[in-house]
Amino acid sequence: MGQHSDRFHVELSVGDQVVDVRAVGEIDIATVRSFQAALWAAPARPVLRLDLSGVRVLSAAGVRALVATHLRVRARGGELVLVDPDPVVARVLLATGLHRVLPVRESAAVGAARDAQLLPV
Repeated sequence: MGQHSDRFHVELSVGDQVVDVRAVGEIDIATVRSFQAALWAAPARPVLRLDLSGVRVLSAAGVRALVATHLRVRARGGELVLVDPDPVVARVLLATGLHRVLPVRESAAVGAARDAQLLPV
C-alpha cells in the first residue's frame, strides 16, 4: 500500500506491533500533504517506524509534519521512530533539534553494511 508521484512516494507495511513507512523523494511544500496524509492514515500500533533513507530533501514543512505526527502518535500511546536518515536529512534533524525529540535509529542492514566496510578483509 502506498502513495506515488514523480517527486515523492510512500510505501506502508503494517504489522501487529509496528507500522513501517518508507518515504522516498523530496518532502517539501509541494509534497508535504501527501507525506502527512500517509503518516496519519497509518493504523494505530505501538510503533510507527519511518524509514528516511530515500528522502533527499526535508524542508521546514516536512519538519512540521514530523512534529505533528509525533504529537498525534504519542497521543494515541505510540512512538514515532525515524530510521536511517540520509546525511542531508540527518543534518536537518540536528539543526532543528528534532533528534532530541524523536528517536533516530540505524537499521540492522545499514549497521551491518557499515561494519562490513570497517572490518579488514
